Amino acid sequence: MVIMINKIKAIPRFFREVKEEVFKVNWSTKHELRGALIVVVVVLAFLTFYIAMVDIGLSKLTQALLRG
Repeated sequence: MVIMINKIKAIPRFFREVKEEVFKVNWSTKHELRGALIVVVVVLAFLTFYIAMVDIGLSKLTQALLRG
């Protein structure tokens, strides 16, 4: 029972410490976020195209091997 009471008493301290840590975070600016978003979209588009081309190539290779 004492352990449970100690854990319940620690809850406010936990949230107070979380609040302190949130204020220490170096949040990104809108400009930085926009730049990161552009990088992510470009990389995602490149990887999607690359994987699609590899998939099509391997599919055609498999079909050619199975036919002949």
